[in-house]
Amino acid sequence: MRVFVTGVGGQLGHDVMNELAKRGYEGIGSDLAPEYNGVMKESPVAQMPYVSLDITDAASVEQIVSDVQPDVVIHCAAWTAVDAAEEEENRESVYSVNVAGTENIARACKRTGSKMIYLSTDYVFDGQGDAPWQPDCKAYAPLNVYGKSKLLGEQAVSGLLEKFFIVRIAWVFGENGNNFIKTMLKIGENHDELTVVSDQIGTPTYTYDLARLLLDMAETEKYGYYHVTNEGGYISWYDFAVEIFRQAAAMGQEAYDTDHLTVRPVTTEEYGISKAKRPFNSRLDKSKLIENGFYPLPAWQDALKRYLELIMN
Repeated sequence: MRVFVTGVGGQLGHDVMNELAKRGYEGIGSDLAPEYNGVMKESPVAQMPYVSLDITDAASVEQIVSDVQPDVVIHCAAWTAVDAAEEEENRESVYSVNVAGTENIARACKRTGSKMIYLSTDYVFDGQGDAPWQPDCKAYAPLNVYGKSKLLGEQAVSGLLEKFFIVRIAWVFGENGNNFIKTMLKIGENHDELTVVSDQIGTPTYTYDLARLLLDMAETEKYGYYHVTNEGGYISWYDFAVEIFRQAAAMGQEAYDTDHLTVRPVTTEEYGISKAKRPFNSRLDKSKLIENGFYPLPAWQDALKRYLELIMN
């Protein structure tokens, strides 16, 4: 199987390429960088082909995908800076990447007959209530520019293709990039008290585990909409932070012990700061995975442990 992956410089693209290497598939990675920047130099990915690609350039996308002739395209590239997306000067770029860029990829897949896996987000919903969002729910009402752009990306894919997987994820963390865990560890190392919101509820997604599932999907023709996060139950960002510090302290990092660090829960309103509206309800129903024969991801607590062992050792 030949797989073309966009956004390999990010958290998920990095892990997808590694998983391709493990399975012995032919992976071709792409990103904006004119040549590979070395972020994966210790990984098998370094030995896999890489091409520079601006997904907003329709002609380049058509040419490269036509040249590669992939069986599957896994589209990880996206504008993901949620707050920055709200700034007027960035909005054109956000829509150019998340909508036009995605449409370019989808059109290229249509021409080559490739399957397409598009990574989306719970932000396509309004984040209200407490019922988990169903993957086939069409009650879209994104709260912010990022969510609106990702929804339009979904609609470009579903409108152009029949062989597609739209996979919505939430609270992503991985080795190759910044995320909530790294932020908490950095702040916690230099403070004795911090506040974390406790009224936004969801479940984390470890890109290492997600990459495995995406390739499981790529090996099938069980197309459609899916929701994917790790298992382990629904939690708040506050709950997540507490467990991050508990596990870090258990690994001998005394700075994160409760004797040295206090984590205080606050509401979103009390926390303030954010330019973009965040959903209170990021619960995603993942039962469709099992119904279609896919293995769910491990519990987020286990994923966190493996991740901390990776980045702290």
